[in-house]
Amino acid sequence: MIGTPLERRAPPETRPFVNRNGLPHGTWYGRVLVAVTTVFIVLPILWLAYSAFLPREALFSGATVPTGFTLSNFLTLPYNELVRPLFVSIVASTSVALLQLVLSLPAAYSLRSGAPLLAVFLLLLSIPAELLLIPLYGLLKDIGLLNNPLSLVLPFIASPFAVFLLYGGLLRMPWAYVEAARLDGASELTIMRRVIAPLLTPELTAAGVLGFAAHWNLVLYPRVVMNDAHWWTVQVALTELLRQKPNEWGVLGAAAIVTSVPIVLLYLLFESRVTRTIEGGVK
Repeated sequence: MIGTPLERRAPPETRPFVNRNGLPHGTWYGRVLVAVTTVFIVLPILWLAYSAFLPREALFSGATVPTGFTLSNFLTLPYNELVRPLFVSIVASTSVALLQLVLSLPAAYSLRSGAPLLAVFLLLLSIPAELLLIPLYGLLKDIGLLNNPLSLVLPFIASPFAVFLLYGGLLRMPWAYVEAARLDGASELTIMRRVIAPLLTPELTAAGVLGFAAHWNLVLYPRVVMNDAHWWTVQVALTELLRQKPNEWGVLGAAAIVTSVPIVLLYLLFESRVTRTIEGGVK
């Protein structure tokens, strides 16, 4: 039997958060709300993908639902302007994700071991990143890192979100393993490398994927700190393509599909692990 004795004896309508059918309150309208929200999020993406395969004349035909099929949008893409930004984004985002893990694991371990800094990380999580753009620009200018590829990586290697995510994983991990390793004489570095890291593989994977995705989707920051087109990221290249071809929706859709391949593959490979980690953290 599930539930307390009082809940088992009480009728469904008097149980907390349970309706007459024994289901949580709000189940049906919660699902409707989620479905409507999902439609509004997915519909523009589907339209962009659909337009990538439409001829230009079909897009401007005035039809409610334009039809047609062509691959010319992919053939006319300026690949010479997209390949290098795609490579820059992959290298920069991968570097940021790996460095975030290297710094976040010791930070989370320190918090779990008793360092009274959790409130600081919660405060940092509440600060919108856009508010840091102006002071960060001034700092990069003072140290000579504007228009330097290091400016795409160094400001993002410390992530309060990654620290908090790993900290939640440490709270759920049996701490007896750490105490046993300490009794065996293992150093703190050995404990992190050989005990904690293997047990936190799902959380480390989720933190890496989310860190990669967050950096991959940056648009304003790399545009501001990097005037040299040689080091533009893929998002900046897409905004420049939009500026050059504002009405070429087929070409823009094709460019969005091609440049989304790395991030889509990453999510397909690790989606289940990221989902389980986030759900576990919420619970």
